[in-house]
Amino acid sequence: LFPTVSNVVLRGGYNNHVTGFPGQVETLLSYSGAATNKLFGISVTSIYDATTAGAVGAAVVTGLANARWEYINVATAGGNYLYLVNGTDSPLLYNGSTWTAITAISSPAITGVTTTELSNITLFKNRVWFVQKDTLKAWYLPTLSVGGAANYIDLSSIAKEGGYIVAAGTWTLDAGYGVDDNLVFITNNGEVMVFRGTDPSSASTWALVGVWSIGAPVSKRCMIKYGGDLLILTLDGLVPLAAALQSSRLDPRVNLSDKIQGAFTAATSTYQSNFGWDILFNPKNNAIWVNIPVQTGASQEQYVMNTITQSWTKFTGWAANVFELYNDDPYFCGNTFVAQAWTGGTASTS
Repeated sequence: LFPTVSNVVLRGGYNNHVTGFPGQVETLLSYSGAATNKLFGISVTSIYDATTAGAVGAAVVTGLANARWEYINVATAGGNYLYLVNGTDSPLLYNGSTWTAITAISSPAITGVTTTELSNITLFKNRVWFVQKDTLKAWYLPTLSVGGAANYIDLSSIAKEGGYIVAAGTWTLDAGYGVDDNLVFITNNGEVMVFRGTDPSSASTWALVGVWSIGAPVSKRCMIKYGGDLLILTLDGLVPLAAALQSSRLDPRVNLSDKIQGAFTAATSTYQSNFGWDILFNPKNNAIWVNIPVQTGASQEQYVMNTITQSWTKFTGWAANVFELYNDDPYFCGNTFVAQAWTGGTASTS
């Protein structure tokens, strides 16, 4: 059941969209091009096109170390790209027709950093940013580029609790001198570091806004843009950054998950190490979904919030590893399949 503004309705089921993958599908990629959109699923060691419903075809990329990747869409003068990393393989760049493994000698190429160590990715102020796995270094490319000489900022002298960067994201706010974007990093110890500016190599155009402490993040897929705010999935619950940086640890009621904090705390404490934590903003249904991996690859449930009333419910019956929007419709991937969610059909379940 799902709580709407005026009543409670039966939530939709799901329809199998593409079936026959060789194993667990652990990443869904939605490519948004100038003229075409595509959906890809990563299963075991390969990437498959999941755009057209039916049986899965031959892999479009093979030989990967794992199926757990992070990605962005980015556009430059050269076209529209899908850029993905996993911290083990070389990053992959898709231009709408061709996949390229990015190394120091590929075309395009990234120099100055070992590309196989890039584990997370975001876009900020016309630059692609990467997180270097298990470090406090964040690397960035030249503006409006998907390759080139990478430079880095080192957060070692800023992160007082040490650890490593888990994820990065963009946070938009008006701090009194006009609306601006900020670059946010969060470490495995829950330290949030916020930067503002355009050129990290210039002290006159780049500055540290502040450092805050919130709950430790749950998985690398812990951030999602929500309007101008940034939601972070932590051991404290689902935290809106704007409120969290004021008082979340002193007053946990600022968390969106406050109404179900007991259930959230129990879930993060029990299942924190399981793969499959994920957040999806589903605007068609006025809902935010948090995927709870009760048992990795076998049993999942979702805590779902109505974005208007902030009322919560729990879904079961969707064995989802990760959710993604494709053409504004929600999809999820599981064991050997990709499905469209919140719909009906012969393979639906409530």
